[in-house]
Order: sequence, then C-alpha cells, then structure tokens
Amino acid sequence: MILKVYTSLLLLFLVNSVWTRTVRQVYDDLGPDHWSHYTSECPQECFCPPSFPNALYCDNKGLKEIPPIPARIWYLYLQNNQIETLSEKPFVNATHLRWINLNKNKITNSGIESGVLSKLKRLLYLFLEDNELEEVPAPLPVGLEQLRLARNKISRIPEGVFSHLENLTMLDLHQNSLLDSALQSDTFQGLNSLMQLNIAKNSLKKMPLSIPSNTLQLFLDNNSIEVIPENYFSAIPKVTFLRLNYNKLSDDGIPPNGFNVSSILDLQLSHNQLTKIPPINAHLEHLHLDHNKIKSVNGTQICPVSIALEEDYGYYGNIPRLRYLRLDGNEIQPPIPLDIMICFRLLQAVVI
Repeated sequence: MILKVYTSLLLLFLVNSVWTRTVRQVYDDLGPDHWSHYTSECPQECFCPPSFPNALYCDNKGLKEIPPIPARIWYLYLQNNQIETLSEKPFVNATHLRWINLNKNKITNSGIESGVLSKLKRLLYLFLEDNELEEVPAPLPVGLEQLRLARNKISRIPEGVFSHLENLTMLDLHQNSLLDSALQSDTFQGLNSLMQLNIAKNSLKKMPLSIPSNTLQLFLDNNSIEVIPENYFSAIPKVTFLRLNYNKLSDDGIPPNGFNVSSILDLQLSHNQLTKIPPINAHLEHLHLDHNKIKSVNGTQICPVSIALEEDYGYYGNIPRLRYLRLDGNEIQPPIPLDIMICFRLLQAVVI
C-alpha cells in the first residue's frame, strides 16, 4: 500500500514537473513587449496569471456565457458558473486547448452547438461533471484522453459516440441514470486504450457488456447487480482493481471461480449479501468483504493453495499474497482462526 502511494506521488510529481516546465518555457520565451498584448486580450471576467500564460481562470465568476478564449490558452477553467450553452464562437481562436473544466454549470445537451466539441482538435481533458446532460455529448474530440461526466442525468449513450476515441484512458460516468439497456454490446467499442471505467451509482442490474479488454480499473459500486456471468473476466484479462460494493450479490450469483482471477489485486465486495467468502486467487492483495452476512471463516477452505503444499514451498514458493482482509460488519466472532494466518502469511491487517 505504501509503495503504491509512493508510486502515485512520484507520478504526480513528474506530471506536474513536466507541466510546469512546459509553462515556464513559454514564459521565458516571452519578452516584455508581449505582456501588454496578453493583458489586453485577457477577458475582463477572467484572470490571466502572468506566470502561466497558457492558463485562463474564469471559475467562480457567475458567468452565464463563455467569453472569447485567446489563441494562446491551453488550460481553461470555467467551473462553478451558470453557463448553459457551448457555442462555437468563443472557441474560434482557441485552437491549442488541451484542458477544459466545465464542472458545476447548467449545460444541457440542447445547449451544446452541433460539432463544437469535435472541432477542438487538440483537446485531451474534458470535464463536464455536475451539469444537466441527459446523454453523452457527441461528437467528441478524437484525441481525448480523459472524459469526466459524473453527476449528470445521463440515461442514454448515442451509438458510436466512443468509436473513434482510441486515446481515451479514463471514462467517468458515475452517478447518472444509466439502465442496463443503455449499455449495448458495442457501446464501448473503439476504446482501445481505456484503463479506468467508472459506472458506479447508476441503475444497473447486470454486469455491463463488452468492457474494453485493456481496462485495469472497473468501478461498479452502488448499483443493483445480482449476478456475475460465468467467465466474465476472461474478456478483460488485465483488470486489477474491481469495485462492486453496495450491490445485491449473493452466493448463488457468483460462479464457483468467478473471482479466481490472477490479474485482480484489489477486490471490493462490501455491503452485499454474501454468506461465505468466494474463492480467490493467490495473487489477490486486498479483499473487502465487510457488511455482508458471513458467519464464519475457514482458512483451509478459502486458502487459494493447499496449506500443506504451502508449508513445503515456504516463503519462497507461490504463497498467497493477501495483505489486507476486511470482514467487519458480518456475524463473525473473534479471534481470527489460526489457519487464516497460516495460509495468508503476508497479511498485514485483518479487520473483523
């Protein structure tokens, strides 16, 4: 866990360093004569920081319309306003936009001018969370890497809307109004680079169809899913983080080896209706089973390898890698069974 945190922090530091260096390079290339021009073209409703000439801050200004965006802008912040429409006019000169944050506005699908988003050819990040969208906007810029649409009213995904987004790595659709019927077998077709898919807090009763095969993180919390289809995860062989908290999974809804998948390192099944621990793979590192209906735990039965065989291999063999096990909120009485500790020798924390 600590290693993952350090890795994430290092990645964040490197990304910020590259971004800062890019901005600083632009800043250093600008002579004094340029600054009067940049100041004059800055929209009066917004803030243009002299040290970051590629960024335009128009957030928290009570705006109802988007002001004209200068050509130099890469990063545009428009969150927390009253914007209802997206038209082409403000973006005529903004041909270098990489990042647009439009979270917490009042944008509807009817308020988005046809083709306005797809014309932003260099856009990589589009944030439209907390608006009033009823469907995924289309068409979208083909170069998008992240699309965040959480907390809207989306109940429909237009056919083919994602088919050309080959660079998209993150799609966030959580807390919308999606039913099973909205997710067809070809809905996610074309998302060949997708790594994270978040469909939590919708109204799904079934596992979504045809998840892109490169998906690493799949978040399906707070739905009404009852069944995991047989061999469901064979189609997404790289899935590492799987969250199914707050669903309606029971023992009968999980195939015998439904979660015995070597790629899964973090499995979250909290707040379901399980009465026993499902079979897991020896590679699993974090298992969340709190707030189910589990009454007892038998380490010999749930151990993914034979305990006798594990004794022969010792610490240098293929011993289970489970490090964190959460079982609180069930009907299990302490102490922790000894065979749990014998099987899972790498356990660092057990919550019971």
